[in-house]
Amino acid sequence: MAPEGNGTLNDSRAVRQQYSTSANLSTRISIHTKYSINQQGFGNWIVSHYDLRPGMAVLELGCGTGEMWLGKQEMIRGCKQFVLSDFSGGMLAKARETLGDADGIDYRGIDIQDIPFPDQTFDAVIANMMLYHVPDLYRGLKEVRRVLKKGGAFYCATFGEKGMMEYIYDLFSACGVKNEVNRNFTLQNGKDKLLSVFHEVECLRYEDALEVTDVEDMVDYICSLTGMTELKQLPRNEIRAVLERNMSGGILRVPKEYGMFIAK
Repeated sequence: MAPEGNGTLNDSRAVRQQYSTSANLSTRISIHTKYSINQQGFGNWIVSHYDLRPGMAVLELGCGTGEMWLGKQEMIRGCKQFVLSDFSGGMLAKARETLGDADGIDYRGIDIQDIPFPDQTFDAVIANMMLYHVPDLYRGLKEVRRVLKKGGAFYCATFGEKGMMEYIYDLFSACGVKNEVNRNFTLQNGKDKLLSVFHEVECLRYEDALEVTDVEDMVDYICSLTGMTELKQLPRNEIRAVLERNMSGGILRVPKEYGMFIAK
């Protein structure tokens, strides 16, 4: 699960480059773990809305490092079929390292635009923080619906257009950095895109923000965003200086806007 849709990386080659290893993703996840004011955690919140019952067949697309499934082995074991997949071989290897094979997880390299399973295979399909990267989103959504059983659910988390990335770009606009936020699938436009394929769509929002006390962590975070080409060209000391000027009482307060859709 990638926590941001940074930059304009919406082609297959760029996505493979960004997620070829788990290093950048781990950097981005860590800042949320360390500084989020909502202690439930976005991953735990997402899973709390899954309706996964014993005997179900489940497919996750874009599983990332697999960390959100840690501690949820009982839920996994109860499934008749549990497939974790990712477009990136590096991510899939990290997920296998994180979770292992003990719970009967089936690891697959899968492109959402061409899901290699028969019609009506799964009771639930999951695709968190990745739909904005899909080159042909409509095709990908049609593939998800095709492999879903009648009455099945599609769970897909994403970010909003008034959160971290917008805030970061606003901070550095005076440095000549142009806003390159990927808005291909956001909380604002995702419902309409899902309704082009699904009959029923519900949007849920997760309330949170960051309170960063060590600005160096935020510098590392920004440098991990491979799609922010103009911003990454700034020297680290300049990035650090801008962030420090926006701290108050030793805290950099960063807005977050995240949520998820449940489509049926």
